[in-house]
Amino acid sequence: MAKKTASRSAAKTAVKKKWSGLGAGTRKSSAKSSARKTIKSKGRVPAAKKSAPKPATKARPKQRVAISHHREDDFKADGLRAYAKYRDLGIAAASHGLAQAHVIRLQGPCNPDEVSKLHFHDVDFQMVYVLKGWVKTYMEGEGETLMQQGSAWTQPPRIKHMILDYSDDVELLEVILPAEFKTVELKA
Repeated sequence: MAKKTASRSAAKTAVKKKWSGLGAGTRKSSAKSSARKTIKSKGRVPAAKKSAPKPATKARPKQRVAISHHREDDFKADGLRAYAKYRDLGIAAASHGLAQAHVIRLQGPCNPDEVSKLHFHDVDFQMVYVLKGWVKTYMEGEGETLMQQGSAWTQPPRIKHMILDYSDDVELLEVILPAEFKTVELKA
């Protein structure tokens, strides 16, 4: 133990000798560089901006649990597209319109005259996941993309897009916020 203490004392003495042995010019330049650092660190700090008062937000109703088990009878041809069957997963009702989710089966064979229509959705969020099969899409800024089983993508609000082709067995999971939204068909 005494040996360690002696070693520490010797190390401290060696450091002091090193610094005291340096020429005056070296010590001055060290002082200048630390002074520069000090000056730089004393820069003006901008005053905090006053934030505008937040508008009162309406409290959302409490969400409830939504459980949906697969049943063939739940696929209905009552959704946005005539060439698709939708299985509602109960998210819109459970979230009081915050979001909706459904499984979509595009009915084959694909008819481009019916399917390939440029449009956008006035939504806050949209995500699609390919459960089965494949679908070829066009999205503004991305071009044509082949999405296969396991592929997922988001479509930013109001992005122009369309389906170009799909397999006869394609199934998609789609999640959209909010549950109610407007779709705008565009002229090609």
